[in-house]
Amino acid sequence: MPGFVLGLLIAAGATLVAQNLVMTKITSATSSVLAALMMNSAVGLALLSALMMWHAGIGGVGEIAKTFRPWFLIPGLLGTFFVFASISGYQYLGAAPTIAILVASQLLFGLAWDISRADDLSLQGLMTVAVGAGFLVCGVVIIVWRAP
Repeated sequence: MPGFVLGLLIAAGATLVAQNLVMTKITSATSSVLAALMMNSAVGLALLSALMMWHAGIGGVGEIAKTFRPWFLIPGLLGTFFVFASISGYQYLGAAPTIAILVASQLLFGLAWDISRADDLSLQGLMTVAVGAGFLVCGVVIIVWRAP
């Protein structure tokens, strides 16, 4: 894996923790998690709109309008749900258990997706993946149910 991509992923992990901590604080200062979600989405939309205008000008907006399909809304809905679930986890479970559960669930569903699309599955390859996923799940259990 190129060093740049590794660094990018590490930075994304760190910023996700920072984002959730700040959004949890916003949620505690407002009437509901919806205020934090709205601010998060508004800032993201403003930044991405500015980047689109800088990169492609008004033609970028036209391209979006021209190619839009209703199913294009799905990633935004899923992303908003992810952020909502993350904030809820940080509020009620803490950062480490929330991250552990999210990572484990992403890995398990990602493995299921990859396996469903694989052309050739060897028993050894499947067992290696199963053992690795099992260790991760065991780690999650230890983190989530640790003694305070």
